[in-house]
Amino acid sequence: MILAHKIALDPNNRQETYFRKASGVARFAYNWALDQWQQQYEAWKDDPTLPQPSEAAMRRQLNALKRDVFPWMLEVTKNAPQMAIIHLGQAFKNFFAGTAEYPTFKKKGRHDSFTLTNDQFTVKGQKVYIPKLGWVRLHEPLRFVGKVLSGTISRTADRWFLSVTVEIPDPPSIRRENQAVVGVDLGISALATLSTGEKIVGPKAYAAALTQLRRLSKHFSRQMEAAKVRAGLEPSQPIPKEVHIPWSWNMQKTQRRIARLHARIANIRADALHQLTTDLVQRFDVIAIEDLNVAGMLKNHPLARAITDMGFGEFRRQLEYKAAQRGTTVVVVSRWYPSSTTCSACGYKIPKMPLSMRHWTCPECHTHHDRDINAAINLRTVAESSVGGFQPVPA
Repeated sequence: MILAHKIALDPNNRQETYFRKASGVARFAYNWALDQWQQQYEAWKDDPTLPQPSEAAMRRQLNALKRDVFPWMLEVTKNAPQMAIIHLGQAFKNFFAGTAEYPTFKKKGRHDSFTLTNDQFTVKGQKVYIPKLGWVRLHEPLRFVGKVLSGTISRTADRWFLSVTVEIPDPPSIRRENQAVVGVDLGISALATLSTGEKIVGPKAYAAALTQLRRLSKHFSRQMEAAKVRAGLEPSQPIPKEVHIPWSWNMQKTQRRIARLHARIANIRADALHQLTTDLVQRFDVIAIEDLNVAGMLKNHPLARAITDMGFGEFRRQLEYKAAQRGTTVVVVSRWYPSSTTCSACGYKIPKMPLSMRHWTCPECHTHHDRDINAAINLRTVAESSVGGFQPVPA
């Protein structure tokens, strides 16, 4: 099993400058290789006798000319440009496989990062050794014990992190008697409703910070309008590509405050999801969830912001990898299964139910239902029928 541990770094000013340089080198190498790839592909289409572009060929070309043409690349680890081109090759593989969009050029300040192979860095206690830089302090030691495969140093807002990928042994398959089954229905008013009747309310971090985020965004917009006026443009005029508007120190401070606020929102959401998924895999042996069409749900514009704020996709990702670690079974129920409109007591199905109806009474058996709890119970029933030998948890 392959896991990644993301650890905060505590670099000094010299080390942070190195990180920015290495990220810039990786970004430049990626964009250079993408541009060369496109040019060589067009040339190959005109003349099939020419070789097709490839990730290995791009790496050889860059190695042949970087010492003379790009000598500043030698100031950082050789992994920064090489791994960036390897990532570009993987991006093209994903594109041709139909699992990703066509690769695009990277921009400065967005997803700044660079990757190191396992022979180019060493983690020892609460520090990491990086080539041409030395030892950098870690905020905490590495949690996993196993073979280190790679490490990626990235920036979120104004903090730097090291993500270490480790290969650990697969957990043993555990088969217990009287295993507990639970159904989990995800929603907006409550992040998760369990078939036991429990409701876990999500933090709704984005909604809580929306007022502050709007205020900072408006403040930055006013600063940008003032910068346009200083450059001789109208405040509402789009910035031409050939015009460069330098950011003032106050604009940079506002931009950092916005980035830190977005990072705080993401951290609050991730923390709530980690606590919920960890609790579920520790308490239950079989967990039933619905295969939600999140992309389709986001087309409902009045609810799109609230759906995004809950993090349904991240919930499923965390639940599945934690379940694999602990030997827990996750049953994914088809999105077409009418869990909300089916009576969990007698099986009667209501033809249509508006989203605003949170409680309903079955016309067949007259059982009164909470919509979310009823859906969770139905999901649990499906899991019980698909996995034998398991016992439901009483509500």
